[in-house]
Amino acid sequence: MILLLSESVTITKPPSSFLRTFYSNYNLIKIMYWSVWLCVVSLFIASITHWVYKWRNPKCNGKLPPGSMGFPLIGETIQFFIPSKSLDVSSFIKKRMKKYGPLFCTNLAGRPVVVSSDPDFNYYIFQQEGKLVELWYMDSFARLVGLDPSQSITSTGYIHKYVKNLALAHIGTEALKDGLLSKAEDMIRTRLHDWSKLPAFEFKACVSSMIFDFTATSLFGYDFKMKGAHFSEKFTNIVHALIAFPLNIPGTTFHKCLKDQKEAMKLIRDVLKEKKASSKTLEGDFLDQMVDDMKNEKFLSDDFVVFVVFGFLLASFETISSTLTLAIKLLIEHPLVMQELIEEHEAILKNREDPNSGISWKEYKSMTFTHQVINEALRLGSVAPGILRRAIKDIQVNGYTIPAGWTIMVVPAALQLNPNTFVDPLAFNPWRWKDMGVGVVAKNFIPFGGGSRLCVGAEFTKVLMTTFFHVLVTNYRLTKIKGGQIARSPALTFGNGLHINISKKHQ
Repeated sequence: MILLLSESVTITKPPSSFLRTFYSNYNLIKIMYWSVWLCVVSLFIASITHWVYKWRNPKCNGKLPPGSMGFPLIGETIQFFIPSKSLDVSSFIKKRMKKYGPLFCTNLAGRPVVVSSDPDFNYYIFQQEGKLVELWYMDSFARLVGLDPSQSITSTGYIHKYVKNLALAHIGTEALKDGLLSKAEDMIRTRLHDWSKLPAFEFKACVSSMIFDFTATSLFGYDFKMKGAHFSEKFTNIVHALIAFPLNIPGTTFHKCLKDQKEAMKLIRDVLKEKKASSKTLEGDFLDQMVDDMKNEKFLSDDFVVFVVFGFLLASFETISSTLTLAIKLLIEHPLVMQELIEEHEAILKNREDPNSGISWKEYKSMTFTHQVINEALRLGSVAPGILRRAIKDIQVNGYTIPAGWTIMVVPAALQLNPNTFVDPLAFNPWRWKDMGVGVVAKNFIPFGGGSRLCVGAEFTKVLMTTFFHVLVTNYRLTKIKGGQIARSPALTFGNGLHINISKKHQ
């Protein structure tokens, strides 16, 4: 029995040499396996580390301005969009100006950016259009207007001159004198009369609709009575996403704005298509002129024409409506300013030969205090969070290098709210403009940009605001109902709106 058991054990037990070989190979495989994984992980960590290092230390043929590039991919975009509940420079810009000085680098919406609050450098940059810099928009804006973000969208030389002259011919000084001013006054009188019948209304929404309807009618004969759709609301939504991170997934602001953009673009395309197909004589508005010029100018494609009209609508609509809303809020809160404004406009009425006539160009130019109020509202409003240019080649400034291809963001609020230039900068003080020097204004007051790209709608904006004030203060009384909270996010916003009541004055 013992023998049998012994033999049985001997038969079933593997040879010791086999075990040694098996375990030796097994351990070798384990070592190789973990070695491979260790190499893979090491390479991954090294790649990530190298990528992060390159992100935080961009290539530059010199010394970059101080600053931080933030987190990979998103940069400092999240911090940039944190609202500041004040008219003051956004906390994002203010903190970095204090830490780094008037010139610093960052990364916004995936793009390396140099932010400047240096008035001398900004003035220089505006004079270098087409030489050192070119017009530039963030990717989100380019996509919202149907452009390829990778391509330059600046128009220089002949094309820029064509668009500028066309705009001046239809919304410039001569056009305003020849009838646009009186048409604006008619629309403003009608809208104010309608609003006076309401117990209260949200001013920003209503004035946005009015500005959109008037501008769209002037540009391409838009019939707001027939269309019925509130396209001004869509443009308001588009403005909120102009420099947002271009994340096009359901639920994001950018995704919603793209839908509004498609509808707004379709409106313009449909009108363009109708005008091109019509056998009727064109009426001579802005779009009519471009349609006529398409016969001879090869650069005037349908896409280009739609982009130009869309751009003019967007720029004029938001600048005027936001600045006007801020001005009304400030006038309500500062009765002494309101009283002097009323006195100036009532004096205009008393000196008018025909009391039933509209505002003349001479009267418009004589409204000194009104222009001071408008300048102060533009200064405090600083509606554009930044004016963008892209460096065509490396730019040297104060010992630093701005690499070619980088975006330069000029921040109007940082200039226009600078306590070293404007005493008590957050105070609403129109009288400060009495003795403001030309040199100070040229470098520190840029609500309409600068250089060859100075906004052609500057006079158009001032005329609409002046006319609105004239009709309002000579015919109505204002009462604030609620709202008016201000924030920068980074664009100027009004929280839950500014709700007011206007009532007819007893003549």
